[in-house]
Amino acid sequence: MRTARFFLLPLLLLTLSVAAWAHTYHASILELRFNPEKQRLEMALKIFIDDLEKDLSKGKTTPVRTDQLSRAQLNPLLQDLLRRSVQLSRTAGKPLPLMLVGLQKETDAYWVYFTAPLPATATGITLRHQLLLDIFPDQMNIVNLEARGRKQSLLFREGEEQQQLKW
Repeated sequence: MRTARFFLLPLLLLTLSVAAWAHTYHASILELRFNPEKQRLEMALKIFIDDLEKDLSKGKTTPVRTDQLSRAQLNPLLQDLLRRSVQLSRTAGKPLPLMLVGLQKETDAYWVYFTAPLPATATGITLRHQLLLDIFPDQMNIVNLEARGRKQSLLFREGEEQQQLKW
């Protein structure tokens, strides 16, 4: 029994420290996949719920709570967030329109799914990703791209909001 307590105490301390640390950093993950057959980019954005609600609450008199909104109420807020925070364009073109496709809730985060039209002949895009950078100075937006059999990862943070993705 004493041996079990000896092992349980460090495990408990580790669990508590991980729980306290779980959201001391600010990050999002954006997965992009180029689908030439459907002529579009397919994207999934993972964002912590509390960070999302903080952004959606900017300029509002009462805080936005995503669990108190219907999908019909939440969708326009998400569409606006995407429009403000994630801009995709062809090399010398105007921004591509983003279309919200769906939303999936996890324990402490949402996956927001959306697409953008892109011709099958495309060989790259310019991405401006500034999600939450105006709220959290330490915000890191991780981007993983899969296109034409190649994988690429990039980091977007303050001062590095815009980058070229090529395939």
